[in-house]
Amino acid sequence: MELDLDRCTGCRLCQLVCSVTNFGENNPKKAGIRVVSKLFTDARYDVIVCDQCGTCADVCPVGAINMDEGVVRIDADTCTNCGVCIDACPNGALFSHPEVAHPIKCVACGECAKYCPRGVLDALAGLRKVAS
Repeated sequence: MELDLDRCTGCRLCQLVCSVTNFGENNPKKAGIRVVSKLFTDARYDVIVCDQCGTCADVCPVGAINMDEGVVRIDADTCTNCGVCIDACPNGALFSHPEVAHPIKCVACGECAKYCPRGVLDALAGLRKVAS
């Protein structure tokens, strides 16, 4: 995913779209993307989202995380929710929620980019690089 942070207004629509798409509810705490305010910086907001690097898959003690066509996927049935992947993520892009039995991350569905009113997100950018 490529980001144009200068365009972000912090509306957090991406978080709402993500939670509705992946969990069927309007709960931004269940989104695989986070918008956080940054004070005293040029970019007023930071968007935290998985860059599909695979570090989490490398450290998963039960093999519940795998790379599938350039996208890191978590097998919810195998995951023990131990949190090792959350701690290892270099971007802080794996999130936990008490109602979800596995870490939450971007699944590269592209819905956030589709609905972003400012064009901050390019969800397919990283996948195009993998394909080429």
